[in-house]
Amino acid sequence: MRDRATASGVHIRRATARDAKRLTRLVRNSRAYEGPYAPMIAGYRVGPDYIETHPVFVALGDDERLLGFYALILDASELDLMFVADAAQGLGVGRLLIEHMAGEAREAGLTAVRVVSHPPAEGFYLRVGAERTGTVGANPPAVMWDRPELAIPVR
Repeated sequence: MRDRATASGVHIRRATARDAKRLTRLVRNSRAYEGPYAPMIAGYRVGPDYIETHPVFVALGDDERLLGFYALILDASELDLMFVADAAQGLGVGRLLIEHMAGEAREAGLTAVRVVSHPPAEGFYLRVGAERTGTVGANPPAVMWDRPELAIPVR
C-alpha cells in the first residue's frame, strides 16, 4: 500500500531508520504502560535495524508530528507493535493505522493478523474488528501478566 494522506490531515508513511529515536520515545513515554506495566517498556528500543527489517509505518500530523506507528511481522502474520501518542488517542489515529495495516496484510496475502494485546488495549482491538482467540500466559520476568490473544481478519 502506498503512503497515503487521510481526510483528517493525518498521513501514513513507511518509517525509516531516522525515525527510530522518535518511535522509541513514543513507546517509552506511553501512559498505557504506567504502574505495573512499566517494566515491560523500560529500556525498550525501536532500532533502525528493526525498522529496516519489518514493515513499520508512522502516522504523522500536518506538522509532521508523530501521532502513532505500527509494525507488522509478515512471516508471523502478527502485529508486533502499535502505539498512538497519548495526545492523539481518541482522534481516530489508531483506527487509521489498523486500516492501513490491514491493507498491507492483504497485499502480502495474509487472511488474518495475530495480536497479543496489552491488556488495557483489548477493547480497542475488539472495536476495530478483532476477534478474541485466546490468552497468552505470563512469562516472568519479562511479562508478569496474561495477555489477550486476538486475530484481525483481513478482508
